[in-house]
Amino acid sequence: MNLSLLLVTLRARYKIVLLTVAVTVIAALVITLMLPKTYLGTVSMVVNYKGVDAVTGLSMPAQLMPGYTATQVDIIKSKGVALRVVDQLGLANNPAVRQQFIDATGDRGTIRDWLADLLLNKVDVVPARESSVLTLNFKGNDPQFVAAVANAFAAAYMQLSVQLKTDPAQQASTFITTQTKVLREQYEAAQARVSKYQLENNIFNADNRVDVETARLNDLSSQLVAAQSQNIDANSRRAQAEGNAATSPDVLNNPLVQGLKSSLALAEAKFADTAQRLAPNHPQYISAKSEVDKLRASLNEQIQSASRGVSVSATISKQRESELRAQLAEQKSKVLALNTARDEFSVLSNEMENARRAYEMASQRFNQTSLEGSSKQADIAVLTPATAPLSPSGPRMLLNIAVALVAGVILGLGGVLVMELLDQRIRSAAQLADAFGLPVLGVIAKPRALRSRRAGPSGPARPALSDDRPAQA
Repeated sequence: MNLSLLLVTLRARYKIVLLTVAVTVIAALVITLMLPKTYLGTVSMVVNYKGVDAVTGLSMPAQLMPGYTATQVDIIKSKGVALRVVDQLGLANNPAVRQQFIDATGDRGTIRDWLADLLLNKVDVVPARESSVLTLNFKGNDPQFVAAVANAFAAAYMQLSVQLKTDPAQQASTFITTQTKVLREQYEAAQARVSKYQLENNIFNADNRVDVETARLNDLSSQLVAAQSQNIDANSRRAQAEGNAATSPDVLNNPLVQGLKSSLALAEAKFADTAQRLAPNHPQYISAKSEVDKLRASLNEQIQSASRGVSVSATISKQRESELRAQLAEQKSKVLALNTARDEFSVLSNEMENARRAYEMASQRFNQTSLEGSSKQADIAVLTPATAPLSPSGPRMLLNIAVALVAGVILGLGGVLVMELLDQRIRSAAQLADAFGLPVLGVIAKPRALRSRRAGPSGPARPALSDDRPAQA
């Protein structure tokens, strides 16, 4: 069914829609008039959350507790608050209420629980979206009663909130009292040990240092570090000198070696020139060669001598390092021996100081929890108390009529569609052509107004077309 066909169908059966809407609105109006009037008692409360733990004393901002408001709502709607309301208003002592309880439950259970459940079913708590305000609503038939119950719920919630805060504080105060006694005994014992140690070792200040010995120890440490560096460098030079003395920097930088190398280079150049000009048996050739061999031998001897000098220097560096290491160890033992007593005194003093701080913190926390346990101040304040409403909150006639109107339109449209599916008719030439797949040769237009069966006193009789009759083709 397309939109045009739907509009044609609704036009043909609009009376059904109007009848359905009228019946629905009338039924809603009658039911609304028959329903009893209900009143709403409203109390506004402000919740100021401080977030202080009763045992540790740590503070947490309210924004770190996203479920705090939801928790307060659950507390208000808890059975403990409802039981307090029942006791405050004395509802369980009313004979009429007791008779209703017997009729409803057969005297099973307790009347306090039964009344608490009834009250909770009519309580609604609405938290504000961007503030700490809670709105408590109670619905009932008596305006005075709903106001009294709403105020009683607010008072009971405040009392329970105070109790939830003071009970842990009182328990924590009892625990901290015991711990304070233990910490005080530990502090006194630590103080006694410090006094005894001072008398036995003649020590009155843990900051006294043997400045001379400590300075010497630091100086020996610096000398040892320097000697170790020198020893490493000397060992490296010795390894290079012993492995390949000709390439050792210490050997190459020796003035004698450098002079011999220069003389050898000149002699070798002279010998090469002589070897080109003279035969090997010539006296000048033999003399030049002898001079080169002598200089080479002298150079090798001097290289070996320089290499031995590097080894001796490495040995001296090693001995120096060993001596400094022994002196440093001896000085360490001496300084440790001198400071052992003072270190022990520092440990005992720290223990005493820690015990003192723990005792003072426990005493301070005990005073705070004692105040919290005895405080009756709640974090909740009543912003607007409930008053007896002057006008009922329900039933809402305009809202019910509007809902009935919408429901009637929907039901009427649904009824029209159902009737059309059960009794389908041809309502247009286009629908006829689509249904049979044949072209339409002509259409007899529907008259604008219904005419009588007779056109006039002398006219021929004509049949009248009904709104529900299909067009003829």
